Amino acid sequence: MIFVFFLIFLMLIAAIAASIFKDLISAVIASCMVSLIAAILFYFLQAPDVAMAEAAIGAALTAAIFIIAIRRTERFEE
Repeated sequence: MIFVFFLIFLMLIAAIAASIFKDLISAVIASCMVSLIAAILFYFLQAPDVAMAEAAIGAALTAAIFIIAIRRTERFEE
């Protein structure tokens, strides 16, 4: 039970970090951590199919698409 509260606390920290980071790659990695922790929590809630979908789509595929899009665009602040 304490482990679940620890994961929820880490999830909140990662979500706050994703909204605070100025670097877009760091924000994508932090939001990927939120999705990965959500997948772990879904697994603990006895929903392994939802956990696998969240890990595959939320953490892996979305992060890959965002990172590819960020790499292909030019930054105006440079």
